[in-house]
Amino acid sequence: MTLIKSISGIRGTIGGNTGDTLNPLDIVKFTTAYATFIRRNRGEACVGKIVVGRDARISGDMVRNVVCGTLIGTGFDVIDIGLATTPTTELAVRMSGADGGIIITASHNPRQWNALKLLNSEGEFLNKEDGNEVLAIADSEDFVYADVDNLGKYTSDDTYNRKHIEAVRNLKLVDVEAVRKAHFRVCVDTINSVGGIILPDLLKELGVEYEILNGTPDGDFAHNPEPLEKNLGGIMDRMRDGSFDLGIVVDPDVDRLAFICEDGRMFGEEYTLVAVADYVLSHTPGNTVSNLSSTRALRDITERHGGHYTASAVGEVNVTTKMKEVGAVIGGEGNGGVIYPESHYGRDALVGIALFLSSLAHKGCKASQLRATFPDYQIAKNRIDLTPTTDIDTILNQVKQMYADQQINDIDGVKIDFPDKWVHLRKSNTEPIIRVYSEAATMEEADALGKQIMKVVKEFM
Repeated sequence: MTLIKSISGIRGTIGGNTGDTLNPLDIVKFTTAYATFIRRNRGEACVGKIVVGRDARISGDMVRNVVCGTLIGTGFDVIDIGLATTPTTELAVRMSGADGGIIITASHNPRQWNALKLLNSEGEFLNKEDGNEVLAIADSEDFVYADVDNLGKYTSDDTYNRKHIEAVRNLKLVDVEAVRKAHFRVCVDTINSVGGIILPDLLKELGVEYEILNGTPDGDFAHNPEPLEKNLGGIMDRMRDGSFDLGIVVDPDVDRLAFICEDGRMFGEEYTLVAVADYVLSHTPGNTVSNLSSTRALRDITERHGGHYTASAVGEVNVTTKMKEVGAVIGGEGNGGVIYPESHYGRDALVGIALFLSSLAHKGCKASQLRATFPDYQIAKNRIDLTPTTDIDTILNQVKQMYADQQINDIDGVKIDFPDKWVHLRKSNTEPIIRVYSEAATMEEADALGKQIMKVVKEFM
C-alpha cells in the first residue's frame, strides 16, 4: 500500500517497507517536519507545547510512543491526552494554549490503517499552504534536534474528555432540561473506539438512557468503521424491536455522526447536518456552508430560513475557511460532519448529538417524523480504484469538456450540475481512488447517473 502524504497529514497501513507504509521511520520524519514547521512559523509566540491524542486503533500505542518521543527530541513539551476524539484533541489545543496538536487516527479507514492529523495553534487543521510547507520540510529533511539540556517534557492529562463534555453542555442551543424531560432512550454504536469512552458520559450528562454496542475501545472493529448503511446492519436490527427513540453511530475518532430512526431506518448520513442546521437556523438565522459533495437539502433549508448557502471544496479546512469568509452560523460535510462555530471550527459528533436531541425535544416528534420535514434527495456514493499510473487530471479535464454544456464547478475535481441532479468526481485525499458522488430524486436515478459517468471515466483510463 502506498503511503499517502497530503496537506492534512500522513496516512497508511501499518508494517511493510519504509516509504511504502506507515512505519516508525516515516512517523519520525513527518513528526519532525511538523515540529520544525511549528517552531519556524510560531517564532517568538511559540510556547513549546504540542497536544497528542489518539483513537483506540490497535497500532495507536506504537504510533503515539514514536510521535511523543520525536516531539520531545525536537524540544517540544508533550501534553498526552490519551484516548480522545478528534474534536476533543482540537479543543485541548485551544484550552491548553499549545502551539499545535497531532491526532493519531485514520478516521473511517479499516483497522490496519493509521494516520497523523495535524493542527495549528487554534486547534484547526492546517491550510493548504501550511500543509505543503510541512511536506516540503519532510522532503528536505532539514531537521535539527534538541541537545540533552533542551529536550521536551512529557505530561499525561486525561481531563479533556470531561472538559469537552462541559463545553458541549454549556452551548446556548443545547437544552439539557428539555432533553432530560423527553426521557430519550438511544442505542449507540461506538465501533470499538473512543466513542465508547466519551459518549456514555455525554449521554449521562444529558439525562439520556442508552445502550452501547461495540463499546470496548480496543480498535478491533466489529464491522467496517465507516458509518454507512451497508455497514450498520447490527444496530439497525437492534433498533427494529421498538425499544429506542434513536440510533446513534460514530466513526472511530468521533467526528462523523449518523442517526437511525426509531423504526430501524437510516435517518440519512447526509441529513445529519441538515437536521442540526435546521435547528440552529431556527434560533440563529444566518448563512451555511457544506462541501461540493453534500446534499442540496442544506441549500434548501438555508434559503427557507432566509440565509445564503455556499459550497466549498471537499475537506474540513476548506469548509471552515469558507465558513469564516461568509460568516456561516453552521456548516460541515455531508458525511455526517457537523461544524458549529459557537463551539469550535471542527467536525464534532458530540455537538451534533446534543443539538439533534435538543431539536427532537423541542419539536416533540419522532426521528422519522423530523426526517420527513426535509427535502428528499438521494445520494449514490461510488468509487473508481486508481493505479499508480492513472493521470487523474487529464481524465477530469476530458470529462469537463464532454459536459461543457452543463453547469461546471471545478474548484475541487469536477462537479456537473444538471437542473434536477448532480454528479461530483474528485480524487480522494485519503485513499487511491476517485470518489463519484451523484444526487437525484431517487436512489435509482442517482446511481444510474454515477454509473454513467464512471463508464465515461473508465473509457479515458
